[in-house]
Amino acid sequence: MAKTKSAGATRLGRDSQPKYLGVKLFEGQIAQPGQILIRQRGTKFLPGKNVKRGGDDTLYALKEGVVHFRTKRKRKFDHSQRIAKIVNIE
Repeated sequence: MAKTKSAGATRLGRDSQPKYLGVKLFEGQIAQPGQILIRQRGTKFLPGKNVKRGGDDTLYALKEGVVHFRTKRKRKFDHSQRIAKIVNIE
């Protein structure tokens, strides 16, 4: 008898479905209320004016307006810093 199965039975082939993360609306585009701006894991982008963060860290618009990105130094509680990308709608 064969030690392993023949053709058709593979141990490979298990792959997860794509999550389609990333920026959905870019700088200068118009956002509608409730529209998703960024899908992310963790807080790579932070919510700013008229932007809210969902339970899975998704950023979405609260009001209609134009999307703007800016960077800002954020100081943590241990006094270390990081450059944060902030999403605003104006």
